[in-house]
Amino acid sequence: QVQLVESGGGLVQAGVSLRLSCAASGRTFSTFTMGWFRQAPGKEREFLATISWSGDSTDYADSVKGRFTISRDNAKNTMYLQMNSLKPEDTAVYYCAASTGVVLATTHYEYDYWGQGTQVTVSS
Repeated sequence: QVQLVESGGGLVQAGVSLRLSCAASGRTFSTFTMGWFRQAPGKEREFLATISWSGDSTDYADSVKGRFTISRDNAKNTMYLQMNSLKPEDTAVYYCAASTGVVLATTHYEYDYWGQGTQVTVSS
């Protein structure tokens, strides 16, 4: 088991940056592939980024590539999502997730554990 808690969300204006954190507890954090997803009202959960257990490999959705950066600090049991040049269409609940099965995971069904989510609202 691993427990995930997201933080860092909030209400911001378009164009600014925001960094989300995902703190993990329980099983050894460094053994998990990690990922970020988001879900806007009335829409399906959307993959954003994934990072391997070592942090050496990452993958991104085209919609955020070049604006968002995923990273992790295994010594702190924490994963991050740096979000730059935020747009109103980035408004959503952002979730972190942990996967035991693959090196990089880009679909929600590959993940075994989920956080409760943190709201990000970007005003125009």
